Amino acid sequence: MFDFRKSVVYQCYFKSFFDSDGDGVGDLGGVTAKLDYLKALGVDYIWLNPFFPSPQRDNGYDVADYCAVDPRFGTMTDFETLSREAAKRGIRLMLDMVFNHTSTEHEWFQKAMAGDKDYEDFYIWREGGSDGTPPNNWESKFGGSAWQYVPEKGKWYLHLFDPTQADLNWENRRVRKELQNVIRFWMDKGVKGFRFDVVNLISKGSYESDNEGDGRRFYTDGPRVHEFLHELSAATFGTDAEIITVGEMSSTSMENCFRYAGADTGELSMVFSFHHLKVDFVGNEKWVLVPFDFGKLKNILFSWQTGMSEHNAWNAVFWCNHDQPRVVSRFGDENEYWAQSAKMLGTVIHCLRGTPYVYQGEEIGMTNAGFTSLDQYRDVESINHYHILRARGLHEDSVYDILRVHSRDNARTPMQWDTSAHGGFTTAEPWLSVNPNHTRINAAAQVDDPESVFSYYRKLIALRKQYDVIAYGDFAPLSEDHPSVLAYTRRFHGEQLVVVNNFYRTEVDWNCPIALNGFTCLLSNYANSSVQTKLHLRPYESLILYRAAK
Repeated sequence: MFDFRKSVVYQCYFKSFFDSDGDGVGDLGGVTAKLDYLKALGVDYIWLNPFFPSPQRDNGYDVADYCAVDPRFGTMTDFETLSREAAKRGIRLMLDMVFNHTSTEHEWFQKAMAGDKDYEDFYIWREGGSDGTPPNNWESKFGGSAWQYVPEKGKWYLHLFDPTQADLNWENRRVRKELQNVIRFWMDKGVKGFRFDVVNLISKGSYESDNEGDGRRFYTDGPRVHEFLHELSAATFGTDAEIITVGEMSSTSMENCFRYAGADTGELSMVFSFHHLKVDFVGNEKWVLVPFDFGKLKNILFSWQTGMSEHNAWNAVFWCNHDQPRVVSRFGDENEYWAQSAKMLGTVIHCLRGTPYVYQGEEIGMTNAGFTSLDQYRDVESINHYHILRARGLHEDSVYDILRVHSRDNARTPMQWDTSAHGGFTTAEPWLSVNPNHTRINAAAQVDDPESVFSYYRKLIALRKQYDVIAYGDFAPLSEDHPSVLAYTRRFHGEQLVVVNNFYRTEVDWNCPIALNGFTCLLSNYANSSVQTKLHLRPYESLILYRAAK
């Protein structure tokens, strides 16, 4: 059985991974074609973003049929081939379940619109004000009201995301049964992992207006969410000890995550939390330009590490995904110290307590896209906020500066395989432009280079499998108040690890508060790194120091 604490998950945003049929869009066959690349990297699971039939208003997170394959991405036979070929290489598949909402094109919503009262109760409807206003002042995550009016019914339905993504009514037992059937369908196909999209939003509380914010305090970590997840687990994936699960937790609390991902709570294997990726926001507002707060970043990472450990709960640890800008552009250096900063950022995550997730292209140090015009963007959230920010009076140049830093399309540009046209992703015009720096940053240049970012990630993944202290050790922060060094220690059955990272391009001296007698350097992003209590750290220098049990 796979041990998820020893495992590494690779997120494949396959729409941008590899196009096997020349239509400009990545597909399931493209993932199969690159399995040997993923095996060489050393990953254990491939998390596939949604490939289900969808109108693609939110890049597949608006699902129209949970138990089919969208023809633009292949067939069910293609999925079965991918599953079989992955298994031959010791890799399992994790599917993305979008259970907070469906597309308005889903059969259930279409039946609700046609007047079927049973299916109308699959969704959340409310009457608005007598003056034509929505039921409350909640805001959509994508901007604007979270309610959409349907004149034929004289009611509004809730959509916490795009208006075409109608929230499901989890209070309806039949809805929960239908979603259990979806999980069982894919379990029967041999799937051994599930990622649940914004799953902590499925239980809504009060529907009153929010006089303090955008409404999230009334629908986040709601009153029955733990009951619902426990029920889902007991009826489906919890019956198979080999299945791992991860919940995406939107604006969650650590206290709730103790239960979501507690070893004995019967809910999920692990959780994604995003607090550490809001350190370049102002409050919860990301459409701004501010430097990231390093002290806050450390505090959040350290508090989640220690808090989850104390409550025997498990983290999914990550920098990047399809909703986050590229970490090298965000916290590292795109230019002179590109490779060193990419490796350092990988070290931080892969030595933490938790299961690491690698987002496609992270392992070769891909950067933000650098788009300069609106017609280059495809992300609905980015396009919406372009218009919102312009309506607030921001100059167009300032809006583009913000999009270049925060847009989700930064993560979605096609995978950079080689120096050829479109980065080797496709022979056609790609659905989203390839980053021009693919001639410098690409997989072909790195796979066989022992000093590359790819080779460094491969070593990080191998270390987790080799050293139990990385997979199972406890966690303790070091030098919490240091202005430029992020360091911590791990211990397990006498083994000890000290992980040291200079987060900036300036050199710095650091005194380790732990005596380093008997420690050796397992891995560093510089040649000739020394092991001594007083370290002189070069720009973005990273070291993994190890001492075996006596």
